Amino acid sequence: MPELPEVERARSLIAERALGRRIVAVDDSDTYVCRPHAPGELAAALVGRELVAAHRIGKSMWCETDGGPELGLHLGMAGRIVVDDASAGDPKPDGVFNPVWDRFTLEFEDGGALRLRDKRRLGRAVLDPDLSGLGPDAAEVSRDVFRARVGRGEAPLKARIMDQAVIAGVGNLLADEALWRARLDPRRPAGSLDDDELDLLRREIRAATRRAIARGGVHTGDVIPHRRRDGDCPRCGAPMRRATIGGRTTWWCSAEQGG
Repeated sequence: MPELPEVERARSLIAERALGRRIVAVDDSDTYVCRPHAPGELAAALVGRELVAAHRIGKSMWCETDGGPELGLHLGMAGRIVVDDASAGDPKPDGVFNPVWDRFTLEFEDGGALRLRDKRRLGRAVLDPDLSGLGPDAAEVSRDVFRARVGRGEAPLKARIMDQAVIAGVGNLLADEALWRARLDPRRPAGSLDDDELDLLRREIRAATRRAIARGGVHTGDVIPHRRRDGDCPRCGAPMRRATIGGRTTWWCSAEQGG
């Protein structure tokens, strides 16, 4: 499932290869991916315009146009952005391509195209997306804001950092990787952390995000291959533990993060 690093790679692809190209046609016929818009509504708003900037907060992307509405794009659980012959997003795309998986397409005057390719049909394309419910971006949040938003309440720490209204962008794998790097128990009440622990967690979220972007996605994290029933901590060799926290399967080191 795409998390912040995959979405940032998709945003970067748009910024590098899709900006400044005039849109001459739009396929917005998938009424589920393009909801609540009727077929033709996105086309009417975008044909003749150019994308001029690509932005991201958490797992949500949006593009500015030259004088028109913003175009919001979300990868859902298995989406990829494809620009001409390059793509980024879901780290484990299906090796077989079915044309029906192209759920939304911008065709450019020069003959190229930008596509939202999504086998599971859970991505979104929407005009002027409402991002008001998102917290600050997990890769950019300041120290004081992170302390104030994360370090309170009785919710388990992992559930707290995955709450997109608290900080935006941390998904299941990134949370496990960052908590393992910080040697913090994912079950601890978020409000029990002191400022030093919160500062460490913020640094490790940022570091894990940078490494995942550079390596190609959150699946490349150091602890991720060890999230299995016979897995051992790659740092100390202790058995990995498993539980469901915040509705998500969670793994942690039994020695360094709590038995």
